Amino acid sequence: MKKYPHVSKLTGHEPLTKWISLGVVILQFTIAYLLRNTHPLSWKFLLTAYWIGGFASQNCFLCIHELCHNLGFKKPIHNRLFSIVSNLPIGIPYSASFQPYHQLHHKFLGDEIYDTDLPTYIEAIVLSNVLGKAFFTTFQIFFYAFRPMFITSIEFTSVHLLNVLVQFFVDYLIVTHWGWYSMFYFLISSFFAGSLHPTAGHFVAEHYVFNPPKTFIPFESKPPTETYSYYGPLNLFTWNVGYHTEHHDFPFIAWSKLPILRKEAAEFYDNLPQHKSWCWIIVDFIFNYDVTMYNRVKRNTAGLTARMSVDYNDNSK
Repeated sequence: MKKYPHVSKLTGHEPLTKWISLGVVILQFTIAYLLRNTHPLSWKFLLTAYWIGGFASQNCFLCIHELCHNLGFKKPIHNRLFSIVSNLPIGIPYSASFQPYHQLHHKFLGDEIYDTDLPTYIEAIVLSNVLGKAFFTTFQIFFYAFRPMFITSIEFTSVHLLNVLVQFFVDYLIVTHWGWYSMFYFLISSFFAGSLHPTAGHFVAEHYVFNPPKTFIPFESKPPTETYSYYGPLNLFTWNVGYHTEHHDFPFIAWSKLPILRKEAAEFYDNLPQHKSWCWIIVDFIFNYDVTMYNRVKRNTAGLTARMSVDYNDNSK
């Protein structure tokens, strides 16, 4: 901000967000209707759910991410209400709970109580091996859905209730008028979006440390980079979430302006660690012995204290 004060002008909502999201929602409902008589275990159904539904569902997930930062509309309540619309093709009410948990993730990055993106100690013990990591990446959507509820409680508000009522009412209409196959299309697409899918690579790419130092002494040596960016073509489907370091620096800059931020302040980002491929990063995460569930920067920041520690899968952790 000191060197480039004009980047503050990049902040604010992006009016295009709602129209793009609405188009994706309509696409998913159209496909669900067209597949209403197609068996979910057929190749036609599964390939459509993976290659179209997976990208579309991930787009819905990450549109909710944009809206939770109030980047779709000027008024926060409008962002929260439209999130319920973007949530519809996911099949399960999710948007209202995501916002408070994600805000805690930004405010308390790496805190084992408030950052529910951080694996739990039990996950790190059980899943820090090839089979465990393969299981985690295959079913990571369930980890991100259920982990927060076991770690940090949030207030249940009227928007949460509205999210649940609207979602289940629409689900009921789909099942009664189009049948269960259409409903399965939504659910299977959402599963693929959070499983072994190209766009799902962003889950492990964003904050796992892929180049951990051999030794690290808190306050005496420089900690590893804990946020990685990706600048490849999959950003076209995911609201530029790959610009993740930039996003954590400026959470109120919308997806459409993040590439401008990186271009105008290139010297701050070009030399930071980055991923070249979300597809490869899933493979590397699973089979790389040096990358485990421990590879996260972990802090004790409750009460805004600054004490920091880093857990690694070695004898000295």
